[in-house]
Amino acid sequence: MTSNCRRPEHTAPPEVYYNEVEAKKYSQNSRMIEIQTQMSERAVELLNLPEGQPCFLLDVGCGSGLSGDFLSEEGHFWVGVDISTAMLDVALDREVEGDLLVGDMGQGMPFRAGTFDGCISISALQWLCNADKRSHSPPKRLYTFFSTLYSSLSRGSRAVFQLYPENSEQLELITTQAMKAGFGGGMVVDYPNSTKAKKFFLCLFAGITGALPKALGLETSDRAASNQVQYSGQRSRFKNMKGKSVKKGRDWIFEKKERRRRQGREVRADTKYTGRQRRTTF
Repeated sequence: MTSNCRRPEHTAPPEVYYNEVEAKKYSQNSRMIEIQTQMSERAVELLNLPEGQPCFLLDVGCGSGLSGDFLSEEGHFWVGVDISTAMLDVALDREVEGDLLVGDMGQGMPFRAGTFDGCISISALQWLCNADKRSHSPPKRLYTFFSTLYSSLSRGSRAVFQLYPENSEQLELITTQAMKAGFGGGMVVDYPNSTKAKKFFLCLFAGITGALPKALGLETSDRAASNQVQYSGQRSRFKNMKGKSVKKGRDWIFEKKERRRRQGREVRADTKYTGRQRRTTF
């Protein structure tokens, strides 16, 4: 881990950096969408949720709702918090199924105690280590966030953060404030011997502590890990489907509409044309 002057958090505050231009990339760039989805899958796997049971989850730094899409596909209900209104506008345009809230994670989570069964966050936590204003103190903002998050989680649940730490000092700052707020747990580093595939996940336990989940790619070399991350990602995608319909297929559309009806949303009636395959036009 080395400092990089081109890191986004060194460029501008998150609400400024993630403007309309940057936000559109998260709905149009297929590579970004694929990476976000893969990291969301891994984060949910580390949550260790009860199988076959819908849960109420919090997505911190939800952005355009890509991670929330995966939560919905898994049958969970969720609330997303993000500081960028441009990113949330993209999420609204995409008609994500979760509820969205504008908020600065450094000012704390405004939810009642024990509200959520778990929390995920993709590529957001490292922003709290930056002081964008004179009044910002990274240790205080981290502690405020972790302490209010701890309160909003049910006891025995987990919070999983995928992050891009700048250096070891930043990792220590984050974990120290999390433990100070009452969390147990620690860092899970997938593919630690690979430069490209290496991913950091802070896995926190609220209330009941346990053994940290096993990291991926511990017994592989750089080259093997680089090959394995793509292969294992493809396998886990099919493994985690658990008998669900292929995305964008007719059955998947019916299931999505039914979920939206259960949430009390207005949904068009099903007809014989719902989900039909249309001919390609030239």
